[in-house]
Amino acid sequence: MKKLLLSLAVALSALLAAPAHAASEGIAWDQAPDMTTDLPSLQNGAKLFVNYCLSCHSAAFMRFNRLRDIGLTEQQIKDNLLFTTDKVGDTMKAAIDPKQAKEWFGANPPDLTLIARSRSGHGGTGADYLYTFLRTFYRDPTKPTGWNNLVFPNVGMPHVLWELQGIREPVFDTVTSHGHETQVFKGWKQVTPGTMSPVQYDEAIAGLVGYLQWMAEPAQNTRVRVGVWVLMFLLVFTVIAWRLNAAFWKEVR
Repeated sequence: MKKLLLSLAVALSALLAAPAHAASEGIAWDQAPDMTTDLPSLQNGAKLFVNYCLSCHSAAFMRFNRLRDIGLTEQQIKDNLLFTTDKVGDTMKAAIDPKQAKEWFGANPPDLTLIARSRSGHGGTGADYLYTFLRTFYRDPTKPTGWNNLVFPNVGMPHVLWELQGIREPVFDTVTSHGHETQVFKGWKQVTPGTMSPVQYDEAIAGLVGYLQWMAEPAQNTRVRVGVWVLMFLLVFTVIAWRLNAAFWKEVR
């Protein structure tokens, strides 16, 4: 009995301490705008992905010519999104050498084809995670890259979009709960302005995340449209079947 009570007490203390621990490791995820049907936003997101992400991260299951599905012509893809050695039918491969990436960052940067689907969790969808992650970098001289992140503390990735966003510092308040002091995120202090305003940067990141969502399942919008028509057909067929059933059984009754 004493062992049971002791176990319950330990479990209760762990539950009470859990919120403070979670708060110290990351912040709540912001809800990402749904941009998967906004073609101009997706096109801008594809441009950001190629210019800023593809140098280190691959998208090995996506071909450049598939970008025609978001309204780009083959010539636009060739002129604006291809490296000199790439062909429009090639998959999106990172420019960096994997061995160098592992040496510089401690690990080979992950493939991003399905990142928007694989990063969902208790905090929200994968899009919510990415939208918050890409907007919460801050300078940290103690890190090898000089950057840290509120969603992914001690991340090995540098802030490749810092020129667009500028340099910001997080502002924290110290809160004491159950005898534990916790740093609670309160907001941002802009240190150096970027080439974009905060609103413009958030819109750009929404487009980039929308593109990552689309890339994870390019047929999702088609699937939704087909699903709507299928449901409408089934509804009409149900009404017809109901009336036929009534007509067939009219004389029997």
